[in-house]
Amino acid sequence: MVSSVHLVGICGTGMGSLAALFKAAGWLVRGSDRDVYPPMSDQLARLGIEIDQGYSPGHLDWAPDLVVVGNIAKPDNPEALEAEHRGLPVTSMASALADHFLAGRTSVVAAGTHGKTTTAALLAWALHAAGRDPGFLVGGVLSNFAATSRLGDGPEFVVEGDEYHNAFFDRQPKFMHYRPEIAILTSVELDHIELFPDVGSLRDMFRSFIRLVPAHGRLLACHDDAGVRATVPEDLQATVTWYGLGDGPGTRSTLLEAGPGGMTFAVHRQGRSFGTFRSPLVGAHNLLNLTAVVEVLIGLGVNAATLADGLAGFKGIKRRQEIRGCVGGVTVVDDFAHHPTAVRETLRGLRLRHTGARLVAVFEPRTHSSRRAVFQEDYTVALTEADRVIIAAVHDAGDIPARDRLDPTRMAADLCRQGTDAAQIDKVPDIVHHLATTCRRGDVIAVLSNGPFGGIHQLLLAALSRLQSTDGQPAPEMTTS
Repeated sequence: MVSSVHLVGICGTGMGSLAALFKAAGWLVRGSDRDVYPPMSDQLARLGIEIDQGYSPGHLDWAPDLVVVGNIAKPDNPEALEAEHRGLPVTSMASALADHFLAGRTSVVAAGTHGKTTTAALLAWALHAAGRDPGFLVGGVLSNFAATSRLGDGPEFVVEGDEYHNAFFDRQPKFMHYRPEIAILTSVELDHIELFPDVGSLRDMFRSFIRLVPAHGRLLACHDDAGVRATVPEDLQATVTWYGLGDGPGTRSTLLEAGPGGMTFAVHRQGRSFGTFRSPLVGAHNLLNLTAVVEVLIGLGVNAATLADGLAGFKGIKRRQEIRGCVGGVTVVDDFAHHPTAVRETLRGLRLRHTGARLVAVFEPRTHSSRRAVFQEDYTVALTEADRVIIAAVHDAGDIPARDRLDPTRMAADLCRQGTDAAQIDKVPDIVHHLATTCRRGDVIAVLSNGPFGGIHQLLLAALSRLQSTDGQPAPEMTTS
């Protein structure tokens, strides 16, 4: 008999990815969400998964065998209440993943404040390229698969370990459910301040996670990150392998060359040369991610030549330095960066890829943490990596008291005082007009937001194309992703 599952909040990245896994496993799958929008709605539609708009008790009339409630749902969610009233089995996203897809497989979990999506995606692709057919669930669309999850049939299952809470009835971070046999800790830095009021509480939670790794398991820990060094306890039962760049303990990488096509780097293990590798990614942050992946795959028995082929063939992740289009020599890049450190490293990476270009950063403060004043100075410093900066209005600013709210106007003024051309512009149409009329051939515009940002990418590309046409010249060919 075929099992059935209903997912409440199905269009979230994690929930939609889980729905795809259930579908691949042969379950009947349906779901609901208040906001049904691409790209997840498109991915689910391609899989033939029916989505109900909004939340209603009647959406459970089909009496599914299991109801998965996403962390978007509050305790008064009509479907969560109805499932309880009907006595239907209810679980969370992370628990469902662990119970139905991680059991009996080697769980490989990439966790950390930064880099976990890219690291998990690299792991999944490199294992696939090595013929190991891994399962995976990652918080971004892997371009190699055009998917965020895959069931796979091999021994490993790769998971992006999210530290955010699981559900209203389970306030643990998702990664506490993932039973890691191999864990990667990329970085530990203050984030999600609505859940972790200080860095000490965040470190405690990551410490609890890495203590889940059994004695026969492995922890790959980034020695270059001070937060990681402060988090990893000396009495950990698992084997700890440190990694980083340049000199230091454990597995180390050295950048040999970087440019528009990516970077070449050398890896040393235990003081000995292991090999030279090529990746289409750029930036020190990505080199750290690659180093961790190399060490994990070596431990799983993948040889250097196979590993090199896999890393070179990685096509990236949607919304991670993703080129959305180029019009008249102006390149528009989309990136999910929203923490000050991620903003800084993303801009530095784009400098390496687009040598000599004028770099324009367009930043939307959208996350709970980025909308608050706690990171005001850190964002200002990070954005000095760009030549020009546009700061949008704080998303849903009314939710935050003025005294606690990030001040984009002051940030723009501070950047100008430090020699960076900056402006604060509230609305997307005005930002688009400003950029379209002031950018020049060779500019790279980096749009930094974890949300849709009003469709600014396509609006900007269209505006650039129209402007070229009205200049009395044929509009240049517009290339878009």
